[in-house]
Amino acid sequence: MIKHIVSTLCTALLLTGCSTQSKESLKVAASAVPHAQMLEFVKPDLKAQGIDLIIVVTDDYNIPNRALADKEVDANFFQHIPFMDEQIKQFHYPIVSIAKIEIEPMGIYSKKIKSLTELKQNATIAIPNDPTNEARALLLLQANGVIQIDDSNQTQLTTVNIKNNPKQIKFIEVDSAMLPRSLQDVDAAVINTNYALEAGLSPNQDALAMENKDSPYANILTVREGDENRPDIQALKAALTSEKMKKFINEKYKGAVVPAF
Repeated sequence: MIKHIVSTLCTALLLTGCSTQSKESLKVAASAVPHAQMLEFVKPDLKAQGIDLIIVVTDDYNIPNRALADKEVDANFFQHIPFMDEQIKQFHYPIVSIAKIEIEPMGIYSKKIKSLTELKQNATIAIPNDPTNEARALLLLQANGVIQIDDSNQTQLTTVNIKNNPKQIKFIEVDSAMLPRSLQDVDAAVINTNYALEAGLSPNQDALAMENKDSPYANILTVREGDENRPDIQALKAALTSEKMKKFINEKYKGAVVPAF
């Protein structure tokens, strides 16, 4: 699902651009929650500086980096560094991170149990199917005593790295955006906070366990190599790392999203 948050809805797909974009506009691809919300918050401040921020919302993690590399957008805000590094390794995108903005601690959720100690033999847990978030999910499950993995320092762990699974948990790899919907069919699911929030889940109230707030998976503002010092890009970076933004994050998300600057 791709939609433009602009006054006139653009029906064209992200990769085909948008005819309403002006020369003074700054086009940023972002996932809906919390990234697009944060961009909406700074939009008036950028407007006051003569910058028309156009926010392109997508729930497909594979689109924003390709769109950025192809110059269809000027920046994106949806990913953490391990994910970006893996995409650069795989697709050779000429993109770089210019700021860490916020951390969304990944959580374990369930509609069937109240505690991870209630997991039964041969229970089923859904986890993200992209390499970096799958590793992140497995590390969280290990931290909470569900499994043991053979190298907790790896960033590309998969289920083959599980060396001890005392309850013989069955793992189902699911697209990250679909994980909240899987809760009806599994005993638990490890879900990125942005998708949990979109699904109406409260990380602080509903999660059985969450990553520590010093998680290395901070979400970043990403641009094309060579664009780091563009005035409009620097203005966006300043707005997203301001004290005003820090206050907005803390008050709106109440610990479900944590400033990383």
